[in-house]
Amino acid sequence: MKGRQIILDHINGREAAALIVDGKLDDILIDADLPRVGTIYRAVAERPMKGQGGLFVKTPDGKGFLRQVKGIAPGERMLVQVTGYAEDGKALPVTQKLLFKSRYAIVTPDAPGLNISRRIKDDDIRDMLMGIAHEVMGEAEMGLILRSSCADGEAGEIAEDIADMVDLAANVIADRDGDPETLTEGYGPHQLAWREWNDPAEVVTDPGGFERHGVLDMIEAARQPFVRLSGGAFMYVEPTRALVAVDVNTGGDTSPAAGMKANIAAVRDLPRQLRLRGLGGQITLDLAPMPKKDRRAFEMSLRAAFKSDPIETIQAGWTPLGHFELQRKRDRLPLTEVLK
Repeated sequence: MKGRQIILDHINGREAAALIVDGKLDDILIDADLPRVGTIYRAVAERPMKGQGGLFVKTPDGKGFLRQVKGIAPGERMLVQVTGYAEDGKALPVTQKLLFKSRYAIVTPDAPGLNISRRIKDDDIRDMLMGIAHEVMGEAEMGLILRSSCADGEAGEIAEDIADMVDLAANVIADRDGDPETLTEGYGPHQLAWREWNDPAEVVTDPGGFERHGVLDMIEAARQPFVRLSGGAFMYVEPTRALVAVDVNTGGDTSPAAGMKANIAAVRDLPRQLRLRGLGGQITLDLAPMPKKDRRAFEMSLRAAFKSDPIETIQAGWTPLGHFELQRKRDRLPLTEVLK
């Protein structure tokens, strides 16, 4: 089936949203019993960790860890925002650089200036958006980023969205004093789907949509390590305690170009597979054999594959044994943990 579908439903009693592109599960968001990414707290500084270059903070949901900070005394009040999910036994990762993010706008209290997404190329649209930004922001000292979704948005909706985010940011920033408290909660899956999946799509909201549209079977497939690729190739995506191992195989193809073809097919599907599984951290690719002269073409394909992926992924490079390593932000829980 061609086209895009957004299906809003629940799974195991948890709010969930699925994005289907051309009949394939492209993304899945499932709520968890943990603080959501984007949650903002009033927190209290605890002891600094000199060896780690940061400090612990007290939040209503336990300890948070703030990296690379100086000059903060124990007991000091501050605003922090959750940036990811904590690994077992570790503190919540938080930052003082608050972002108020919606469908069209991102308000940045600590980074003044008006900016428009570089993906919007049309000069007339950019001029129109800058006019809206100036009108709504007025004398506000906060920064603003207008997202690429503004290219297809209505002027009134964009202006209203900016104004809502500015008001929210102003109210939160003014609420620094007091005991640890949750000031805003991060978006749930249904709100995130509205905010992030803004290309035209059929939206299904009727209960039972996951079962009727085959989403449950697709989720079950994403819980398995085996991934079938084009041309008979396949790969295994398996998380371990230390890293995520990706093993690429050519299958029955024994031609001289089989390794390169399998590796290209693997990296083209890898961002989707990591997204669906909620995997991040260190990722090591054990590739099918290919000549060293093909490495540059492989790297270009890898870069292109991750270019449109919303989760930050750094290409660390080749190891002496010929593996390729990635470092991916942990902004989701592993699918197996959410559904266990």
